[in-house]
Parts: sequence; structure tokens; C-alpha cells
Amino acid sequence: MSKDKLAKIYLWIGGRNRRLMALDLLLLLFSVFVGYSMRLSYYMGADFLYLYDFLGIAALFSLMVLSSLTLCKIYSVFWPRAGIDEYFRLARAYLAGAAAFVVAAFTIRPFTLPRSSLVIMLLAAPILLVSERAALRLALMNSQERPEGRESALIVGAGEAGSMLARDLLRNSGSICPAGFVDDNEQLRNMTVASLKVLGTTKELKEIIAKHDIDTVLIAIPSAPGEKIKELFGVLSPLHVKVRVLPSLSNLADGRVSISRLRSVNLEDLLRREPIRLDDENITSLIKGKSVLVTGAGGSIGSEICRQLLRRAPKRLIALGHGEQSIYMLLESLGGDAPVVPVIADVADAAAMESVFKDYAPQLVFHASAHKHVPLMEKNPREALRVNALGTYNAARLAGRYGALRFVMISTDKAVRPTSVMGATKRAAERLLLSVQKDHPLTKYMAVRFGNVLGSRGSVVPKFERQIAAGGPVTVTHPEMKRYFMLIPEAVSLVLQAGAMGEGGELFALDMGEPVRIAEMAETLIRLHGYEPGRDIQIKYTGIREGEKLYEELFYDPSHADRTAHAKIFKSRLTPEAESILPQVVEILSASAEGTLSGERLKERIFSLGRGAEAENEEISSDEGDERDEKAG
Repeated sequence: MSKDKLAKIYLWIGGRNRRLMALDLLLLLFSVFVGYSMRLSYYMGADFLYLYDFLGIAALFSLMVLSSLTLCKIYSVFWPRAGIDEYFRLARAYLAGAAAFVVAAFTIRPFTLPRSSLVIMLLAAPILLVSERAALRLALMNSQERPEGRESALIVGAGEAGSMLARDLLRNSGSICPAGFVDDNEQLRNMTVASLKVLGTTKELKEIIAKHDIDTVLIAIPSAPGEKIKELFGVLSPLHVKVRVLPSLSNLADGRVSISRLRSVNLEDLLRREPIRLDDENITSLIKGKSVLVTGAGGSIGSEICRQLLRRAPKRLIALGHGEQSIYMLLESLGGDAPVVPVIADVADAAAMESVFKDYAPQLVFHASAHKHVPLMEKNPREALRVNALGTYNAARLAGRYGALRFVMISTDKAVRPTSVMGATKRAAERLLLSVQKDHPLTKYMAVRFGNVLGSRGSVVPKFERQIAAGGPVTVTHPEMKRYFMLIPEAVSLVLQAGAMGEGGELFALDMGEPVRIAEMAETLIRLHGYEPGRDIQIKYTGIREGEKLYEELFYDPSHADRTAHAKIFKSRLTPEAESILPQVVEILSASAEGTLSGERLKERIFSLGRGAEAENEEISSDEGDERDEKAG
């Protein structure tokens, strides 16, 4: 009879509770027999003198131990896939049953039981019970036939996360059957991790998948940067296997790895970067026990700021937004116990904002309220100026008047050399903010610039996904269009860090990594949905829209950017402005409301506000310098 056949028979015995209980009974009886025979010979003493005692003790011991195992639900475990936790449960259940037996045997004393026999049987029984179950595990490993209806899976990464995932898969007889690991550590080749063999490295993925008839590849490297995930996905995509991934370390905060954490690869996985190290102690000391106001709290950035603030125990969080639905959804997501005060107000309404500051006296302000949609703001320039510029001034002025300690404004890379109304109004907001600093020196004002964030309501990704679901085409404005991208939690954590380190009057910019071609992003999204760009889903180029440019910048001149104490945060060197642009903002808003300023003239006036002290710091080219010298001569 072959080894595989024997393994299947043994698995058949151990695969059902009643059969396993019967096997346990035989082993318990055998352990009592071993205890008596080693002390009194196989014949239970002369003329079977102790046979009656042996039978009585065997029955009592087996009854006690099996009852304990049943009460502790040991027979509800599928032992061929059990892990260390189940074996600890077995040990506890056995000790409880054995203790009950010892108490009964020496209290009632119905039978004669030599002490040496007691010790032998109490030691033999757990060894036999554990060995029996370990053999079931080995029999399953040696069984060469894949369980019917289950997918054969290859786990990429034989580290801690991979081994935890493998044990969970082996413990649960679900739809996935792990076949082995691949890992780039050559020392692990042909080694066994969590009962599975390391079959090779990621360079051999194609050969391993073909050889072992793999259906699904599970990427279990939570610490891997986006480039590594992107590289693996690029190799696996043409092989027509399912690819699933564990979330990044930031999303595995509790450290638990299980089958339920597996999901399809998404764009965030391909853009993930090294986990950001924060000065948590400094950030927490800034926020803990304080009253904090977040404007634009219902938006993508504002809501994440609220979530991260609440983890640091503020005394009160005032969540201010203009849209009631977004604030309602935020409250639902935060739960009923959070110390959140919802406020529906327009940041450009000075009276409403003053009421908020008077009632709640916020000590910290995170200003995320803004109109950010570029094409829409081209059609509504006055509204963009009213909310983005005047709204920022209102909030900043009131923060200083009511004694706030810090005011952190969320800005954008589109404020650098703005070609859009949105960018120009955000640059105007930065200028207004820094002018308010002179009027209220006790409040520390700062702005933080960054680019696009994935997952926001205005992100291009949801639009692409809707177009892919509809069968295409996916529309991209220009083949060379590039944008900076960052994950929302990453951006917000750096905003909090910048807010904690600022001394007032700074303009910070976040390290966004390398810019991403939008056309390449569209192609990647199409592949993530299981299609091939150009064959299954077409990409259509529609032309650059009004106000857009091919690429964004974080500074007018990178040579005027300084490093800070945090590697991911930069600071711009600014020239103080002679006077505030507030009168110009008010004049433009009044003229546009009266109808004397509109169309292109209105936009021109708004763009004039987008030039400021930082722009004046741009280095003059040598040609321009020579030309000026000649004129001076």
C-alpha cells in the first residue's frame, strides 16, 4: 500500500469527531495498560490479580479525560490543520481531566493503583494524544492530491506575515490551499516555514507557477514599498493568476494577519512608500486635552484629519463644514462616543465664523476648507476667491483674535506658478495667511502644500474606475500629463507633523516622491481590473482643459527650499510682504458682485493675486543679469 493511500486512510479516521474520539479512547486505554504492565508485567500480576483494578482504572481515566476534552470542545477542531493555539487548548483540557481523575482515584479509592503506574499513564496519555494529532498534520502534508474545489495558492514572502497567513490558511479549510512560499532570501530555499516549503525566489515565479499549477498568488509583504508590489504585479499580470495582497503596515496597526485581510491589489498598493516615522510624542502633546477646530471636516482630507486627531485625545473636536451630508457621514464614521461638535457654516461668512470661535475658543485650527475642482472653478472664479482666499482670511484673523495657539492651512502644489483660478486663489490664501501672522504674532500660522491624494472625492481614480466598469474608453487629457500623488493618511500624518514643528510664518511642502504619468496610471488601473489596455479597454486623449498644466511643482524655486527636522517635510524661504492683499480681494469680490468685473478681466485680477513674495525669490538667469548690468552701465 502506497504512502499516499495510508495518509488518506489516516486522514479519513482523523477527519471526523466520532472517529477521532474512538481513536482517543483506544490510546487512553493503551496508556493505562502501559502504566500497569510496566509496573506489574503484562499479566497484571500473578494470576491476573490486578486485572479488575486495571479495567476499572482504564474506564475511569478514559471517561474523565474524554469528558474534559468534549467539554473544552477539542472535538470541534479540524486537527489536520490545527495550530499552536489548538494544542494549548488540548493540553489544558487534558490537565483538567487528569486532575479530576487523580482526585477521584485517591478520594474514592475503588481500585488499586500503584503510584508508579499513575505517573507512567499520566505521561504516556498526552504524548499519545499529541502524536496522534501531529501525525494527522503530516498525513495531510504528504497527501499529494489537492482538495477538490480549492485553489492552489503561492505565498510571496516567508517572513512573519507570510507564516501567519500560511498557518491561518492551513487551519481553515476554505477555498484556498497553500502550495508553498517564494522568498528572495536564498538561505530559505528548500526550507520549511509554517509546514510549507520555500520553493524559490520571486525571479522564478513564472516557472514555479507553471510547475505547481498555481491559481492564486498571495503577496504577504506588508512592509514592501509600492515599487516592489508594482514589480510583482507586472510579472504576475501576464500569467493569468489571481493576485491578492495583505494591506500595508499602516493598515495592519493591530499586527493581526489572517485570510480576511487579503484583498485585490489596488492603486494604493502600487503607490505605497516606506512607513513614515513621526514625532508622535510631540504631536500628541500638541493635541491632547485641547479644543481643536477642523474646517472642511466633511471632505477627504478634513475627515482624515479628524480621525487622526481623535486618536490623540483632544478635549473637543469642532468639525465644521458647509455641506450637511458630508458632516453627517463623518459623524457616522466616527461613532457616537467621540467628543465631536458638528457645525454647519460657511468659512467666508465672517459672522458665522466669529460665533464658532466665541462659543468654542479653539486652541488649534486645521483649515482644510476650500474649493479644489480646477475646471469647475474656472467657471466660478468669484466663488473660488470668496471661499479659498476670503474664507482663509476670516478663519485666520479670528484664530488670532481669540487666542488660538496654531493655525495650519492645507494648500496645494497648484499654488506654484498658478495657471488655474483654483491655484491662484490658493496662492492668494497663502499670502493672506502670512500677512495675518504680522497682526497676530502670538498665534503660529503656517501653510502645508502637497499634491493630489488618492481616494479623495475629486481624485481621477474613481472616474477611471467608472469608465472601466462601463467598458471604456478611459479618458486622459494628455499622454505626458504628470501629477504628484500621495495616500490620504500619509499626507495628513505629515500635516500634523508640520503643524507640530512650525514656529509661525512658514510655508511647508511635503515630499511627494516622483510624479506619476496619468496615462500610465490609467493603464495600471485597467490591468488591475483584469483587462489589457488598448485591446480590451481603450485610452482616449481629450486635450488639456482650461486651467490645467502638464506638471505641477511644490516650490517656485527648489533652491529656496530648506530641509526641516523631518526628512519628508521641506520649508520655503519667504520674503515678508510689504502690505496685505486683503483690500484687493475685497475690491475684486465687490466689483464682481456688482457686475462691473467678470469674465477674463475677473480672472486676470485673480491671477494678479497669485504672484507674491515667494515668486519674487526666483533666481534671475545669468542672461537676464547680464542684460541688466549692461543697462545699468
